Amino acid sequence: MALSKEQIKDVEDTLKASIRNKFKTYKPEADSKPFQTRLLGKDRLALYAFIHSLNTNFGTTVFEPVARTIAQTRFSNVEVGKKAPKKISSEAQRTIQGIMDDLISGTVLPDKNKEIEQIKKVANEGTIKDVKLTKIDVYFESKDTVYMVDLKAAKPNFGEFKGFKRTLLEWTAAQYLEEANGKDVVTLVAIPYNPYEPEPYNRWTMRGMLDLKNELKVADEFWDFLGGKNTYKDLLDCFERVGIELRDEIDDYFKRFNKK
Repeated sequence: MALSKEQIKDVEDTLKASIRNKFKTYKPEADSKPFQTRLLGKDRLALYAFIHSLNTNFGTTVFEPVARTIAQTRFSNVEVGKKAPKKISSEAQRTIQGIMDDLISGTVLPDKNKEIEQIKKVANEGTIKDVKLTKIDVYFESKDTVYMVDLKAAKPNFGEFKGFKRTLLEWTAAQYLEEANGKDVVTLVAIPYNPYEPEPYNRWTMRGMLDLKNELKVADEFWDFLGGKNTYKDLLDCFERVGIELRDEIDDYFKRFNKK
């Protein structure tokens, strides 16, 4: 077992709190669906809308706090929703744009290590500019390395990949400018689960923009990286136990909609 008893309790408490808080704030859509309502019932329509609403902010209300709980046993300075550094050098910006241009045109393949070295060389050169970068979903440190993780939906749109890549490069540049203790910087895109399971995750759409070996972790790759081998399996077991525990509570909540 990768998760300790304390971690399991923290994860399950986070899940229960998230669902119950959602019950308190949830307001079903006001628009009328007379055909669907008569066919499926008000309770099922309300449940469908609830699931859709929950999925919209599952990353911030569930995955981020769960990731924090898991990472705290193996890493230090763990934060979620952390503000990125606010400064970047003009030479780093120029280098990042050059990297992006080459990737978009297909003249080079993504190479994380090479890109880091290019950025690191110019991180302090040129004019230092104020910037507003994407917040860091999960941040943590080891003895020698700073990790910055961008949590993404299970099926990101193809058009978003360029933005993902630029975010990782900008985080790298800004962190190397700010980092005074000489730690390495690792930036990652993480996808919490594989929607194609049991088939492998469909990574080909990202291949021209992300260094798949060094910039992408999916499902067990991500969770086991945070907490050790079998963390992903333990996490799924946590979700199942909470689902069983709350089943009657969830059913009772949605039965109320049939009375309206």
